[in-house]
Amino acid sequence: MDHPVYHEGMRQLQDRFDSRRLADRLDERLGRAAFTDDDRAFIESRTLFFLASADAEGRPDCSHKGGAPGFVRVTAPDELAFPNYDGNGMFRSLGNVLVNPAVGLLFIDFESPRRLRVNGRATIAEDDPLLAQMPGAQLIVRVRAERIFPNCPRYIHRTAAGELSVYAPREEHTPPEPKWKSFDFVADVLPRR
Repeated sequence: MDHPVYHEGMRQLQDRFDSRRLADRLDERLGRAAFTDDDRAFIESRTLFFLASADAEGRPDCSHKGGAPGFVRVTAPDELAFPNYDGNGMFRSLGNVLVNPAVGLLFIDFESPRRLRVNGRATIAEDDPLLAQMPGAQLIVRVRAERIFPNCPRYIHRTAAGELSVYAPREEHTPPEPKWKSFDFVADVLPRR
């Protein structure tokens, strides 16, 4: 690892609230740079995660990424991959990755409850071999993990497990066009297909 787990701002607050020893112990016992078999099973069972990114000046952005279970795959001991599906065309997260590859991913199970964080560096490919295996994918994003750690689940509110969104690409399912794409104010600027 090229950088410390905690920077000075984190240390200031840990010292203010007397949690430096706790933070160090948690990282020592739970932090890692390679996925465990349990991490893999958890990540690949999720239907959503949150992706944090920042532009070249450090201005943050956070987005929800969703799909059928298995849309995120652990592809190496320290790497995961996920598809980019058709969205609103803003490319806020992936545009950030092009200028600043540092990302944070948060996987949550709202029923168990459980959380897993993955911090690392992302790359984007238009010709990745996984494209052929992921229906509806425009691009493949690969994240080389630098720090993987579970996060305390005590404030996760339980939600009833529901069905997958009809818009989530998957085998033998053609998602409908989202209603917003039929609005007059965007009709003339939709991407050509």
